[in-house]
Amino acid sequence: MANLSLDFEFKSSVNKVWNALTHSETLALWVMENNFKPIVGYKCQFQNREIGLVVKSEVLVVDEPNTLSYTWIGGPIDTIVTWTLKQEGDITHLHLDHTGFEAENQAFHGAKYGWANMVDTLTNMLEQE
Repeated sequence: MANLSLDFEFKSSVNKVWNALTHSETLALWVMENNFKPIVGYKCQFQNREIGLVVKSEVLVVDEPNTLSYTWIGGPIDTIVTWTLKQEGDITHLHLDHTGFEAENQAFHGAKYGWANMVDTLTNMLEQE
């Protein structure tokens, strides 16, 4: 098994970052079109119509504004995404654990590249607000 672990920092409040992780309309701007709701047990989908990708998810943990976790099942992967937030002064630290990859294979590296790009979009979005 291989697990992806990434850290990010934002010059935004923890609540602003939490909202970007949990509001469907905002998630669509930096991740994918979705019908996400931050309710434990809620089943939803993320979709990228351009590449024909559908990711099925079930919300596992909602501890506002500290932890959000959900399954991420699509293409060849059946994994879990967990976001952990922590505010220190005017900086919010965001930690991503994406666990359950079979190996450090194409899916693992694709996820690593994809999350880094998506969080870059999120950073730009938060800075413009």
